Amino acid sequence: MTTKKVFEHIENWAPKEISWQRDNAGLQVGSSNSELKNIMLCLDVNENVIREAVLKKCNLIISHHPLLFNPVKKLDFHSDKNSKIIRKLIKNDITLYSAHTNLDYTKDGVSFELAKVLKLKNIKFLTNIRSNQYKLIVFVPPDSVEKVAEAIFNAGGGITGKYRNCSFRAKGEGTFFGSPDTDPVRGEKSRFEKVDEVRLEVKVDKWKIDKAIQKMKEVHPYEEVAFDIYPLDNSNDNYGPGAVGELKESMDIKSFLDHISKSLKIKNFRYTAGKKDKIKTVAVCGGSGFEYLHDAIKAGADTYVTADIKYHNFQEAEGKILLIDAGHYETEIHSLNEIENKLNQILENKEIKIFKFNGSTNPIIFYNN
Repeated sequence: MTTKKVFEHIENWAPKEISWQRDNAGLQVGSSNSELKNIMLCLDVNENVIREAVLKKCNLIISHHPLLFNPVKKLDFHSDKNSKIIRKLIKNDITLYSAHTNLDYTKDGVSFELAKVLKLKNIKFLTNIRSNQYKLIVFVPPDSVEKVAEAIFNAGGGITGKYRNCSFRAKGEGTFFGSPDTDPVRGEKSRFEKVDEVRLEVKVDKWKIDKAIQKMKEVHPYEEVAFDIYPLDNSNDNYGPGAVGELKESMDIKSFLDHISKSLKIKNFRYTAGKKDKIKTVAVCGGSGFEYLHDAIKAGADTYVTADIKYHNFQEAEGKILLIDAGHYETEIHSLNEIENKLNQILENKEIKIFKFNGSTNPIIFYNN
């Protein structure tokens, strides 16, 4: 198995195209065609991660945070930390790949895993990404509809939430007048024709549209395929930041704060008081998620668990919702569990092992007197 197959599997689950526009998800250093040995998972990559990867004979490291986020202007192997890491990766023939905001915005990604660790039920997206889908409409003779629809479905079209192969079909009448050098499947050239057709409509994610059109044309019987593409402003049911769910039973504030501490294995975290005495509906966003505070309030959440909250952010939430800053690292590290689970689904060679970095890459240290 090559590293490329691993990348494709991850991106089928968490497409790079749903990433924040300024992100740098994907291959960071190395090759997409290396023969896979073992895999190391980590939240951040540093020299300790590389040292453990070498020890465990891993030639692929998958991190959540990209090593290369900003343009590299120089490689200073003497004093620059990232340059040293790049040098060690190349020297040890290790490929580095990152799944960042695409992992934040996908189902069973960062926020969904945080919700599961907190034992929430009925988990769904806190909000959804908008305006990244098209409606593909194609006109097909009745006896070819199933074949054309199947081609679009196989290219990734027709997905709505938990449903697959979604389409709309309406019978109608098409017309054409073929020039002398045409070869129509229905009717005759050089005369005005009316034919029975089906209007087939399928919703397709923006990054899949070219493939969907290609596959549709390959099986469509017409010499000239009539189709339309409409951009949609809909929310995409399948992708978005944050998650919201429910506790099995309501908790008082003290019990819920204890639940956060035990579930995330943290002794210190910051919070501000909300307006409710009981906690039942919980919104979460792994990592920096204050910008979705009002989505949490709109969703009817009693509390919002995220990270990187500023002083004035707490002031804004005070009295409205129990806002908890549980730490960036602490709210994201659990996503490695699902990455491991997804990769185990494709590992045909059981000799390939997946390791999670044994240490911590969290740069924050809490002082306890």
